[in-house]
Amino acid sequence: MPNKSAPITMDAVYTAPGYLFRRMQQIAVAIFAEECKAHDLTPVQYASLVAIRTHPGIDATRLSAVIAFDRSTLGSVIERLEAKGYIERKSAREDKRVKLLDLTKEGAALLREIVPSVDRAQARMLQPLKPAERKTLMALLTQLVDLNNEASRVPLRAEDALEHFRKSG
Repeated sequence: MPNKSAPITMDAVYTAPGYLFRRMQQIAVAIFAEECKAHDLTPVQYASLVAIRTHPGIDATRLSAVIAFDRSTLGSVIERLEAKGYIERKSAREDKRVKLLDLTKEGAALLREIVPSVDRAQARMLQPLKPAERKTLMALLTQLVDLNNEASRVPLRAEDALEHFRKSG
């Protein structure tokens, strides 16, 4: 018996949550890149720098958990930040294989300089919405991310990572 369902159209694609999230991610990265181009920093590099500043001496595994970013890909992010002179890696006293991350003076200065650009980027992403819509969108996105955390390839584990960090630091 032939399937009498309607053919799949591009409207079905364009209105799917996954498609819309992917498009908004593209838009968010493009806006961030435009606003922060003078600083030559990606959103993940920025998040990494903020996490390292917040938790000096954090290792890459904990950093991955704190920013919910794939550990294997994070290695190249760390290498780029180190090559730019924004962070330094030092061996841990108790295990020389573990590299601890700290901001350099240049990295700390960059974070101070880039904040207005990052703030402009974040505002631009939400600018087309009315203030009440922005608040609603952010509340719903936060709820969706929290409720779907375990479905991620890299679930956010900030508290677990930081609890271990506090015990070992």
